[in-house]
Amino acid sequence: MPSPSAPLFRFGVVADPQYAALEPNLALDRYPAKSIAKLEDAIAEFNRHDLAFVATLGDIIDGIWESFDTVLPIYETLRHERHFLLGNHDFAVAAEHLTNVASRVGMPSAYYDFAHAGYRFIALDGNEISLFAPPEGEPRREEAKALMKALQDAGAPNAHRWNAAVSDTQYAWLAAKLHEAKAACEKVVIMNHYPVFPENSHNALDCDRMLALLAEHDHVVAYLSGHNHAGNFGVVDGTYFINFKGMVDTEDSNAYAIVSVYEDRLEITGFGREADRTLALR
Repeated sequence: MPSPSAPLFRFGVVADPQYAALEPNLALDRYPAKSIAKLEDAIAEFNRHDLAFVATLGDIIDGIWESFDTVLPIYETLRHERHFLLGNHDFAVAAEHLTNVASRVGMPSAYYDFAHAGYRFIALDGNEISLFAPPEGEPRREEAKALMKALQDAGAPNAHRWNAAVSDTQYAWLAAKLHEAKAACEKVVIMNHYPVFPENSHNALDCDRMLALLAEHDHVVAYLSGHNHAGNFGVVDGTYFINFKGMVDTEDSNAYAIVSVYEDRLEITGFGREADRTLALR
């Protein structure tokens, strides 16, 4: 039986609001213009709770730069600390804006970490090696092309131009942060726009390398992602891989969550299409 003790803390999660003043994509069941009202509803719910922060796991907008002018003021109504990650649709903007996306969202860095109540949260920039985030002519685009070709040659299901990977520099930074957290006796939650498990066509291009790194660290309790709007879930050696459903999907049903962190478990309370889960910690 779950212990009745109060949680150490709670935090909110939003994935893929992907707002833009666009007509619905009926083939994909996405309604980008409806995300403002959905986000307002989610924030009203978050504001009713005592939360440490709210994390948005990327795809804040759907490729129109001016959409930030509409969606970011909605976040100003949130009474909690907020943390953003960036996704592929945030970079589907005019070329002159590519280097300014993180600063437009108010992020001091595209990847970062923060600590709370014995936990280390590591927010990755999963877009570094991609065919969309680096400006044309940057070596990172060429690196992405080579990685994509290797995956395509191997018949990998995630060899798609909408997926991406972290750079070697960020990977080394992540490895160092994992060691730091271990030395500080902190449990770790990793957040990335791109999932890495279970196998899926939306997984990060470097999912195998990421899984191999996480397998070396038994203090990583969860990996939170968006990008695959259908959602997904898996567990490897006590690390939970939770892919939250996309808010932009469907005409009128929402999707977001509150995660309650206990000594012995994570409890996810899903709203709208998002599932409830109780996840025991090792």
